[in-house]
Amino acid sequence: MLQRMHRRYHVQTFGCQMNVHDSERMKGLLESLGLGEAADPADADVLVFNTCTIRERADDRFVAHLMEARAAKQRDPEKAIVVGGCWSESMKDELFETYPFVDLAFGPGHISKLAEFIGAGGDVARGHFSTFDEFSGHLPLKRERPHQAWLQISQGCNSKCSYCIVPAVRGREQSRRAADLIAEATSLAADGVVELTLLGQNVNSWGRDLPPDERIGFGGLLRALDSVEGIERIRFTSPHPKDMRDDVISAMADCPAVCEHLHLPLQSGSTRILKAMRRTYSRDRYLELVGRIRASVHGIALTTDIIVGFPGETEGDFAETMEVVDQVGYDHAYTFVYSPRRGTEAAAMAGQVDEATKRDRITRLVDLVQQHAQRRNRELVGTVQEVLIEGPSRTDAAVLRGRTRGNKTALVRGDAAAGSLVGVLIEGATSQTLTGRLAPAAVPA
Repeated sequence: MLQRMHRRYHVQTFGCQMNVHDSERMKGLLESLGLGEAADPADADVLVFNTCTIRERADDRFVAHLMEARAAKQRDPEKAIVVGGCWSESMKDELFETYPFVDLAFGPGHISKLAEFIGAGGDVARGHFSTFDEFSGHLPLKRERPHQAWLQISQGCNSKCSYCIVPAVRGREQSRRAADLIAEATSLAADGVVELTLLGQNVNSWGRDLPPDERIGFGGLLRALDSVEGIERIRFTSPHPKDMRDDVISAMADCPAVCEHLHLPLQSGSTRILKAMRRTYSRDRYLELVGRIRASVHGIALTTDIIVGFPGETEGDFAETMEVVDQVGYDHAYTFVYSPRRGTEAAAMAGQVDEATKRDRITRLVDLVQQHAQRRNRELVGTVQEVLIEGPSRTDAAVLRGRTRGNKTALVRGDAAAGSLVGVLIEGATSQTLTGRLAPAAVPA
């Protein structure tokens, strides 16, 4: 039984951009119930963890924080510990037995259970798990960035990648209606948002589960959102190469608000390994797609995800991945050492790669990615790029920080308000960052 009104909360987020957005909903919901945010978890009455379970390292990091919360609860038994997100869903059959000090747990599709918990003020009903019950778009929202916002367009995934636990913890794909998305985008624009990032496990399959008369396709959704007054930039993450169709590519080319940046996961450059991963495309098909995209969208920046050390990956398979990275010349890549996930097909596969080999391969891969990222960035020196100013630099308040349309971090000398779109003359570049100064009279390249 809770003995006092909980007045302050702290939300700690692990994992992907979808989780970041979910945490904004959790914060908005908690504040609508009268709670205030505590910057330090030690000062919070309600400790909320929004968890990830994509990789073993994420699990280990979260559990370490959970043990710290248990110690805090031992010192103050009236603290409440709440665990949401994908790890919570994956542990639903054993969580309360293994971690009896947890007061409430819920899956990523059941954020609204927080309201029931806080509203009850008494015994905490345990076992509130759900793979997917409802979208959280109707819940209050506390955005961390005043001029940028997430827009969740779908939940869950119908793909069957052999290494991925997402379908098990987030359920089958369900799309939000276009009318609801346009209404939310319009509301965000009225609140000062100029940049939207559309979120989904597979954004470019959005809408296929909607009634036939509402299926406008992901390309159609991009065009509809492009027409929302006040929205100057649109991004999306992540598409699946198997579903990247011409209507999406043409919308990227035609719509002024859609940024020239595409995150296109590769995962492996070996067709043999892609088949084992159940990615349903080949190396050649991926490269053909890259060629069509580059031919249609001028100056596009391409980023990707790559997994090293998937079961059965030989040195020859890894060499094929390196060849694709060399051929595409990514602007950035998120690189991961394969981590077995309980309940996935890949976890039981023969040919698990030893850790030393994985580490050697990822070191070589990161070096190559960095070379191409630096080359791509240096090609921008001397050009003028449109930058959305986000605020002061984290290390120097006299320097502004922002992002280009290609999603590159830019450090800018000059005076401009947060949320403004400015032309910046690029004067320097590393593999991670562009530097430059305001060029107000110039037209962005």
